[in-house]
Amino acid sequence: MSWDYIKTTPCQERLKDPLEMFHSGHLVKICAPMVRYSKLAFRTLVRKYNCDLCYTPMIVAADFVRSIKARDSEFTTNKGDCPLIVQFAANDAQLLSDAAQIVCPYANGIDINCGCPQRWAITEGYGACLINKPELVQDMVKQVRSQVENPNFSVSIKIRIHDDLTRTVDLCRKAEATGVSWITVHGRNIEERHQPVHYDAIKIIKENLSIPIIANGDIKSLKEAENVQEMTGTDGKKSIPKLGKKDMTLQWAAVATFLYAEIGLILALCLPFIPPQRWQKIFMFPLWGKIATYWNKAFLTIIVLLIVLFLDAVREVKKYSISHGLEKSSSNNPSAYEHVQMKLFRAQRNLYISGFSLFLWLVLRRLVTLITQLSKELGIKGVLKIQADSNNDAAKKYMEENERLKQVLEKTGKGDEQKLDAENKNLVESVEKLKAELMKTSDALSKVQNEAVTMKKQSESLSKEYDRLLKEHTQLQEILAKSEKKKDL
Repeated sequence: MSWDYIKTTPCQERLKDPLEMFHSGHLVKICAPMVRYSKLAFRTLVRKYNCDLCYTPMIVAADFVRSIKARDSEFTTNKGDCPLIVQFAANDAQLLSDAAQIVCPYANGIDINCGCPQRWAITEGYGACLINKPELVQDMVKQVRSQVENPNFSVSIKIRIHDDLTRTVDLCRKAEATGVSWITVHGRNIEERHQPVHYDAIKIIKENLSIPIIANGDIKSLKEAENVQEMTGTDGKKSIPKLGKKDMTLQWAAVATFLYAEIGLILALCLPFIPPQRWQKIFMFPLWGKIATYWNKAFLTIIVLLIVLFLDAVREVKKYSISHGLEKSSSNNPSAYEHVQMKLFRAQRNLYISGFSLFLWLVLRRLVTLITQLSKELGIKGVLKIQADSNNDAAKKYMEENERLKQVLEKTGKGDEQKLDAENKNLVESVEKLKAELMKTSDALSKVQNEAVTMKKQSESLSKEYDRLLKEHTQLQEILAKSEKKKDL
């Protein structure tokens, strides 16, 4: 098809912003650029089967700008061939901008190929080698944005992933800040060809960006496209984004409700006309007693949940706080700017909700502890006051009794005191006499004891003498008996 023929077939659909498809909520079905296949005839065929967006084969921007023959050979279109994205291989920002201006009236946008792993492309500085040159990619996107007049003309990039995924995320963030419309991610690195696609890497990239992300790699049917969209969370299918938003809304609505409940409890606990003892009685209900065993675990669990939500909100705020890049890209891509601003607002709102919930939860715990301690102190103070009052009453009674005794002693007079002194003297003299008599008695007793000992010794000697005489008498009797026997014989 000649270049003149292209100029005679403009389409009003070319003026529409292709980004609207990604915000419709439906799965966006895209025909990927394929060498020698993705030309007009093939694109016309796939559009009959409800393909939403088509790409041209990769075109070298330098040849396209310099040669009319290259333009006639590489790029053909017609009125029904839209929306259409022209993919360029480029390593020069000005040449890419010139190529974009040429196709602007006949296409909805251009795509910069940063993912082709072929050796010739990498040798020429095209394709996958650009993922290691984020500054060049940014420069090319800026040049196209500044020189193409149509504000709805999209500028996208197609990339492969690094072995270190953080480098890929950094590249995508820089491209997003420059004003890129969307990013197509082929889930393999430069060296991989037929290995499994890293859909988890695509999911991580999607979670870290706010612009649409298109998943690419080994998707050969509509069912596979739906499965990949569900695995990665990339923009498209109607049910998944809505479910995600609903879950987040319910999650943060629950946190906000918890925040309002905390505010209400704190206000109730701070009411001046309810004393701490009354709150202590409320805290001592049997129901609270059963819950108290799980109170510490529940408190720590809620603390952990609020900290996780707070950190997640901080991450979201950092993610969408790219004000410098957004200001530069807002004039060229207002819908993306508004989308990011809305997400930034929601992230900040979630940050405030989780932060205040965490703070008030700690305050509430401390307030309940202080009220409990204060009620105990007041109770102890009341008991001590009662004891002090009783002790004061007893002291008063003792003082009154002492006064009465003093008065009685004063009335008795000095005469009684003299009588008592005389009686005491008589008692002392009697005690002395008794002591003297006791001494005499003890002396006599000791003499008697000595005499008794002497008598005992004498009796013992007499008993021994008696025993001796008794033995002699016995012997004499025996001798007499023997002598008598002899006489008889």
